[in-house]
Amino acid sequence: MFNSLSDRLTATFKNLRGKGRLTEADVDATVREIRRALLDADVAVPVVREFTGRIRERALGAEVSAALNPSQQIVKIVNEELQEILGGETRRIRLAKTGPTIIMLAGLQGAGKTTLAGKLAKWLKAQGHSPVLVAADLQRPNAVTQLQIVGERAGVPVFAPHPGTTSDLDVPTGDPVAVARAGVDEARQKLHDVVIVDTAGRLGVDAEMMDQARRIRQAIIPNEVLFVIDSMIGQDAVNTAVAFDEGVNFTGVVLSKLDGDARGGAALSVASVTGKPVMFASTGEGLDDFELFHPDRMASRILDMGDVLTLIEQAEKNWDKDEAARMAKKFADQEDFTLDDFLAQMQQIRNMGSMKKMLMMMPGAQNIRQQLEQFDEREIDRVEAIVRSMTPHERLAPKIINGSRRARIARGSGVHVSEVNGLLERFAQAQKMMKKLAQGGGMPGMPGMPGLGGGSRKASKSAPKKKARSGNPAKAAQELRDAENKRANAVRTGAAFGQPSGDFDPSQLNLPKGFDKFLGK
Repeated sequence: MFNSLSDRLTATFKNLRGKGRLTEADVDATVREIRRALLDADVAVPVVREFTGRIRERALGAEVSAALNPSQQIVKIVNEELQEILGGETRRIRLAKTGPTIIMLAGLQGAGKTTLAGKLAKWLKAQGHSPVLVAADLQRPNAVTQLQIVGERAGVPVFAPHPGTTSDLDVPTGDPVAVARAGVDEARQKLHDVVIVDTAGRLGVDAEMMDQARRIRQAIIPNEVLFVIDSMIGQDAVNTAVAFDEGVNFTGVVLSKLDGDARGGAALSVASVTGKPVMFASTGEGLDDFELFHPDRMASRILDMGDVLTLIEQAEKNWDKDEAARMAKKFADQEDFTLDDFLAQMQQIRNMGSMKKMLMMMPGAQNIRQQLEQFDEREIDRVEAIVRSMTPHERLAPKIINGSRRARIARGSGVHVSEVNGLLERFAQAQKMMKKLAQGGGMPGMPGMPGLGGGSRKASKSAPKKKARSGNPAKAAQELRDAENKRANAVRTGAAFGQPSGDFDPSQLNLPKGFDKFLGK
């Protein structure tokens, strides 16, 4: 979504690198480029003016002029201002102290409210809640049926006493206000702690439909009114958001279709203009493509600084702890890393979701965005097919896989032999690396890490060198005899244990009776 904006901002900051001092002209040029980048991203003009004004004021202040690295200080200022424009702090759902928490969804038709209702319900269910969906959209054809299907996929019950309309020719007959009120009563009776009311959308700012949404709000008195907005609508997002804020006074914003290729100006405009925080983001078509909106992490993504915290949270949520413990024990015991282990790790990564999305959360991912966009997600399926086409013994001992076995594996997995060869070569490299790490050798080509050994080359140069033996046979023999005599003398005198040379009396050591005969005295 923010690829274009991220590219422009990254290119702007590159021009500041290496400058020990920033002049007012440098700041003005940077602010001008930021303004152009935001306008190209469809951010509302009043928001752009306020945003760039604050950046210029801070950039010309003492915090930049006194900084050791002014360019990094500019990036820090832009990051902080982006966080502020996106809402400042992470805003979570305010749960009701007594009775069910009532959440009302509002927005334009086609913004994705019905699908988002299922995503939100599934997300709340994973948090330990017991949600119920209420089908109060009786205007859009088959909206009730769609919500029932989404609820079934999410594993959440749906309250739908009225079927709604089934075609554009049908005249709506049900009362959405009565359905919403009955849905809340149903939730209280069946002890659901969260109620999500899906209301009708509208093609524009329709006074009649806005009045209906206002009456539903007055009837159910929701704890949260979430305004669902399509992230791809651009500048019009501000006008729509202002109209809905005046009509239903929403408490938070949900960005849908954030995985699209639009410029993303809506996300940067709505929160700033309305003063209402962005609370959630829909990042895909699946019911699991839904996440809590963190302004600081989104700002880091826009500035190509990555979002490692979200990546860690996804790993903690989807990673199998037993499998992780098994691999940790195997690593500690220095056992061989097999193709079965490799397959298990591949499946763990697949459970985390799209590889492209995960890699795009890494810092500096914008530099390799074109390569990531060309990455084929089905490559993981092909690798899994190759490994599963092997026998258990071949997975345990890949070295026995000869030419005929490789041809058989290629036929079984539907790939070329070259792909099997490539996989085995990559696996052999990974196996060597894992073995080196398990033995405390450190990563190949990297300095040693604390507790993992593998000292750097510089450290190895400081180690004492062993004296080379002379090339003269007679001289070498004499050196060998001298070394033997030196060792024998050290043992005889006890110098190896720190004992001073000379005779000593064993009786002074307070040894057991008869033990002195073992000392050769």
